Amino acid sequence: MPLTAWAAFASEVAAAILSPPRCSACDAPVGRLAAFCAGCAPSAVAAHDERASDLAAFVYGGAIARAVTRMKYERRPDLARPLGDLLGAAIDRPGSPARGCVVVPVPLHPLRLAERGFNPAALLGRRVARRFDVDLWPLALRRTRPTRAQATLDRTDRRANVEAAFAIRQPERIRGRPVLLVDDVRTTGATLEACAAALRFAGAGAVRTAVVARAERDSPPL
Repeated sequence: MPLTAWAAFASEVAAAILSPPRCSACDAPVGRLAAFCAGCAPSAVAAHDERASDLAAFVYGGAIARAVTRMKYERRPDLARPLGDLLGAAIDRPGSPARGCVVVPVPLHPLRLAERGFNPAALLGRRVARRFDVDLWPLALRRTRPTRAQATLDRTDRRANVEAAFAIRQPERIRGRPVLLVDDVRTTGATLEACAAALRFAGAGAVRTAVVARAERDSPPL
């Protein structure tokens, strides 16, 4: 095992000793490699009907919904580790779009980033990039203007809300490179489509998306 891998492993072991792992949904004690406790795990439903270019690890609901909500709205960046690892495991298959790509997270507007203190998509992307040993470019995309919270809008307004709201900081770096675009949840896909359009306009190669969960139309607001 390379020295850097040993260092990362030792760091995780030390973290587990100092702060024993807890269920991402309810904080019950769990094993070192478990994301959910025995009571919560059955409600995490895997998504099996995804296209190769638009991957989701789970259907939004149950333990997954609780974990994502806690990460985003209860300021729990630590939950990006188990959720990111679940996402990485779900897309780790032969011919995975993560292999040989650049991982690019959906960005927050600077005002929203300052308010929340972290970008969930960037933390998730870090775990995916680490699993596949590929580049992570957390600042490749930027929001060109503030947008309203997508959860407050209907399907039509969501697309208008994010249309032309993203741009590439250094197009020459992304040109010709395959990209895996990472976010936490996909509902209508409007945000991911707007980001993908900006990447393609800048000359990126194949652009695929990966999210922890896809939300159904009747899912509760994110």
